[in-house]
Amino acid sequence: MAGDRGKLDEFDLIASVFAPLTDGDERALGLLDDAAVLPQAAGRDTVITTDTMVEGIHFLDAEPPDVIARRLLRVNLSDLASMGAEPAAYVLNLTLPARTNKEWLSLFAEGLRVDQSAFGVRLLGGDTTHTKRSLTVTATLLGEVPTHGAITRGGARAGDDIYVSGTIGDASLGLKMLISGADNQDALVKRFQLPEPRVSLGAKLRGLATAMADVSDGLAADLVHICRASKVSAIVYTDSIPLSVDVQTSLAAGNTDMGEILSGGDDYELVFTASPDTAGRIAAASQSAEVPITHIGRISGGASEVIVLGPDGREIKLETTGYRHF
Repeated sequence: MAGDRGKLDEFDLIASVFAPLTDGDERALGLLDDAAVLPQAAGRDTVITTDTMVEGIHFLDAEPPDVIARRLLRVNLSDLASMGAEPAAYVLNLTLPARTNKEWLSLFAEGLRVDQSAFGVRLLGGDTTHTKRSLTVTATLLGEVPTHGAITRGGARAGDDIYVSGTIGDASLGLKMLISGADNQDALVKRFQLPEPRVSLGAKLRGLATAMADVSDGLAADLVHICRASKVSAIVYTDSIPLSVDVQTSLAAGNTDMGEILSGGDDYELVFTASPDTAGRIAAASQSAEVPITHIGRISGGASEVIVLGPDGREIKLETTGYRHF
């Protein structure tokens, strides 16, 4: 991990804080070189994804460094899950303001250690740089699938069923609560800070899901991504959307609505399509992965759009489908 960290000694930082995260993985070369070496296994494809998180946009400056680190890994792991890939390793880029000290970095590294152990990945390298602006962290994850086994967004066909894992709307409400000063032990806040990447389920859906995405920008928005890649449309039934008890309570109290639930992001659940004749095998995959899935709609032909129908069968117009980066 090359770079400039001002008062912190770069090589001491690498040796004492980040080298232990390689767990002696030979591909990392002890973090002594400018690159890692990854032998390619026969019959396997490598899947690569990267995400950047910026202070004040993707996390608050008051959030604990270990939580920031774990969220960084998890949002990338969710990308791998959405393609049915098994995690293998990661590289890390840190752009650090002058206030960053070794104690903060050690706590950040501890968060990485906890989750890389849980999900079976190792640090292989990266870069550290200095900034006069916001703290910025980037992880690039590497995963593997059998050759030609990756699930993309472009395979949905008219007549396919639409499913989503877990529950929807928790994270966006959790973020609102966090901003308003809620304790980070609140269940909804935890759902925002530490999403659960559906890695096991994603792998089990290889050969079953025709298209898949993770719910990062919002359920409606990520379904639009699938529709555009597949050149189809989606019909979603609001009374089928899986909601946690906390979200149901908030909905009943008028503190949120279905528009916000469908367009709120950061749940990192999997939304996917599949042929109706695979329903039994999909249920078995759900049970094996111990992750609930819910049938929420179907794919149709036509323009690449998502049509949302309320309990009365009438279309609900969304003000926005979800988060836009620009």
